[in-house]
Amino acid sequence: MARKKTPEKEPNLERWLVSYADFITLLFAVFVTLYAMSQTDKKKAEEVIESLRESFGYTKSSPVTKPKIIDSGNINIIPNLRQQTLPPKQAQYGKTKGHAEEKDFKAIKTAIDAYLLKNGAQDKVSVDITRRGLVISLKEAGFFDSGSATVQQSSYGILSHVAESISSYTNPIRVEGHTDNVPISSHSFPSNWELSTARATNLVQYLIRNYDFQPDKISAAGYGEYRPIADNSTAEGRSKNRRVDIVMLSTESERGEP
Repeated sequence: MARKKTPEKEPNLERWLVSYADFITLLFAVFVTLYAMSQTDKKKAEEVIESLRESFGYTKSSPVTKPKIIDSGNINIIPNLRQQTLPPKQAQYGKTKGHAEEKDFKAIKTAIDAYLLKNGAQDKVSVDITRRGLVISLKEAGFFDSGSATVQQSSYGILSHVAESISSYTNPIRVEGHTDNVPISSHSFPSNWELSTARATNLVQYLIRNYDFQPDKISAAGYGEYRPIADNSTAEGRSKNRRVDIVMLSTESERGEP
């Protein structure tokens, strides 16, 4: 007996839907990815831009909040160039104003005179502007005991104000000791030369140790009784001659320096 022939199955005409669904899914993923890539994190971008501006020394004219540091794991920020540059010694203290000229001398003189007037110390210090520059004269009676080169403790306030007034400039400083013509002969100071020099040297050491005076810009000299500014034949004249001058040299005087 012959076997009955099994009828053939009709072809599945909907198989294309599987491929179509896969295509649609992939196409959807592509568009989602493109959309995500087109969305910029504005806040993050602004932080990057602000960090770059700050690195190159640019700041906005209007006060704004300092941008937060961006996560270094995501973006490598250019290091701040200003922090990599080591300033000179004086600039580290934020004091340097440059070379003082005549207008600066006048401003310093006005400030010191006002301080002396306020504290009733006009008889201890005098300030003048000469061809050499700014001359600040510290009188012996206000700063030293007779025959001594040690600065009096009570005069440190005035001395501090004087030092602060001139320490921010780059002019050479000359500290010059002077005496009257009355001879001195002691174990420490055989003559007025040694006394005037010791007073000037002590002031130089004080200025260097306590303020930002550069050693190569400051020096001490002792002239004894040989550069008086008054007549030594009177007590008043001798009192004026006993002094220590702090001279901030002018540009003209500085040209004659070695």
